[in-house]
Amino acid sequence: MTQDMESLKKNNSEKDQEWARPSLSDFNPEVDNLIFQQIECEEGTYDGGKATVKLFGVTETGHSVMLHVKDFLHYLYVAAPVSFTHKDCEPYKMFLDSQVGMHTPAINSVSVVLRENLYGFTGNKQHAYIKITVTDPKYINKVRTTIEEGKANWKGMWRNDGNGILTFDSIQYVLRFMVDVKIYGMSWVEVEAKKYEIVPEHNRQSNCQIEAVVTYRDLIAHKPEGEWAKMAPLRILSFDIECAGRKGIFPEANQDPVIQIANIVTRYGEKKPFVRNVFCLDPTSLIVNTQIREFKKEETMLSKWRDFLEEVDPDIIIGYNIANFDFPYLLDRADHLKIKNFSQWTRLKSIHSQAKTSNFSSKQMGNRDTKATNTNGRLQLDLLQLVQRDHQLRSYTLNSVCAQFLGEQKEDVHHTMITELFNGTPESRRRLAVYCLKNAFLPQRLMDKLSCLENYTEMARVTGVPFNFLLSRGQQIKFISQLFRKALEQKLVIPNLSSNSSEEQYEGATVIEPTRGYYSVPIATLDFASLYPSIIQAHNLCYTTLLKKDVVEALKLEKDEDYIVTPNGDMFVTTKQRKGLLTQILEELLTARKQAKRELAVETDPFKKAVLNGRQLALKISANSVYGLTGATVGKVPCLPIASSTTSYGRKMIEKKKAEVEAKYTIANGYSHDAQVIYGDTDSVMVKFGVKELAEAMKLEEEAAQ
Repeated sequence: MTQDMESLKKNNSEKDQEWARPSLSDFNPEVDNLIFQQIECEEGTYDGGKATVKLFGVTETGHSVMLHVKDFLHYLYVAAPVSFTHKDCEPYKMFLDSQVGMHTPAINSVSVVLRENLYGFTGNKQHAYIKITVTDPKYINKVRTTIEEGKANWKGMWRNDGNGILTFDSIQYVLRFMVDVKIYGMSWVEVEAKKYEIVPEHNRQSNCQIEAVVTYRDLIAHKPEGEWAKMAPLRILSFDIECAGRKGIFPEANQDPVIQIANIVTRYGEKKPFVRNVFCLDPTSLIVNTQIREFKKEETMLSKWRDFLEEVDPDIIIGYNIANFDFPYLLDRADHLKIKNFSQWTRLKSIHSQAKTSNFSSKQMGNRDTKATNTNGRLQLDLLQLVQRDHQLRSYTLNSVCAQFLGEQKEDVHHTMITELFNGTPESRRRLAVYCLKNAFLPQRLMDKLSCLENYTEMARVTGVPFNFLLSRGQQIKFISQLFRKALEQKLVIPNLSSNSSEEQYEGATVIEPTRGYYSVPIATLDFASLYPSIIQAHNLCYTTLLKKDVVEALKLEKDEDYIVTPNGDMFVTTKQRKGLLTQILEELLTARKQAKRELAVETDPFKKAVLNGRQLALKISANSVYGLTGATVGKVPCLPIASSTTSYGRKMIEKKKAEVEAKYTIANGYSHDAQVIYGDTDSVMVKFGVKELAEAMKLEEEAAQ
């Protein structure tokens, strides 16, 4: 027994030595390229307030990095009047600056460039646009509204018909930077030795091991495929807190103390955590393979936990309901106890974490009020929010979710017992610590089981947006990013259309009225694989191929040869005239998905398999979401002719399939029963073949699907 206790104590003290990241002793900026996986991208300033983009990330050897990327300037376009020439650029720049009326110059440059409008086919001709570059991204909105409201109409250049003047390429600074520099979310970047400067200690803004500065022109962005599809050894902290509440009252931060904080820290790619500890108020009996850190005062415990957070320096913080409970509760409690600098959870020295109430709204999730806590430089994954977003379950308690996905449950401690166990003996507090530790371990298990990190990483890589956009923004931003990337390649500009909800509606997908009843025979389902993406590709439906009648006449285009008329009367040019941008995006997504599935079939490493599976899923979801965003009238890039043409073709195909099935599978043709389509919706029909045996019904289903 004495030997066991000694072993436990030794184990306990050894755990204390493993928190910090590996030392930087081998890193030499004179000869070493700076290569890291960037995990977060945000606006910032450097060198006297000049705008930069901050890239946070981790090297392959596990060192934390913050890179200031400077000199990238934000811009927009406006169509140039016929009379506008290069000579007018400087005078217009001065006039525009005076109209914007900032205390320092807002306009960096004005130039004339050739571009094409994304909307509408005009014979593949480029037109003159004025490119306006601002000195600081904070001025872009003021410049845009000044132009759109007709307040910068120099010499009456534009005819303002009362609807304002249209500007092009409205996209936020960080996304503009990522699109232009070809950086994808969660991808690897590189800077050659001697092209970056290490920030001197007195100028450092972060707690990262490496802080450097570089001009965007020297930044090498690696496309996240092949060797660069790898993951850095990201540090993942999963934690849980316990509070001593009053009977029948939900814990309140100004009354109820935090009594335990359990922490599990794992490096991505390793199966076992390298830190397992519980910060405990009052003496607590030891737990095998776990460090127990005892404190007499709550204030000391919370301060030491914050020190632990800084030393272990997690890249990702996870838990269950941490967004709406653990994060805000810890901050409010520390505030109540007046603990200095407790909220220094971010990687930026001057920015503290704050919990703010925000409203998240999306078609998929609906409207919901949530709390959001900033942890600049660190990602957050609240497993409760992820499971709610991605899975339809009857109950979202940690117990129910773990039973569903892991086949196990929490420790058997009811929340009403927590205060009683805490007020008991070191042994009862140990029982509580085991419960708290398991509640910290389960989110890590869930994340691994559901491949959340891999799936969201690959979605960020496929769509090109920062990881945190996927959690805080809706579906549209992912498509916008892909659209802007493709538009940049082809020198297309995207109009900033007002996002007012349109009254215009279009006929949606086909719904064949159900034949109601109880069916005692098997019902077969015939699905069209990727119906809407296939329709968009097959008929070349796109913003860039949409035709107006006057263009057909002006260019003398021939029906069926040069353009098609869709079932609802819209016109689009064929690939002979121009291959649509959407067609190209879909081709690339679906080709990449086939490649990912091929690699997945031969891969044996479980971590690489999870990444590849996440990639093929992200590619599938992205392809299927293209259609929906063209029909979003409150979106950034609505185009109802594309949406309504897609559904009109879909209706024809569903109706054709119904007719084919009911004509072929008949008694007259030698089958045992007359088949009947009893329901159809969007991309599938349900068929009653009449046979009683499941195997026979499946055989007929396979035959009909050919």
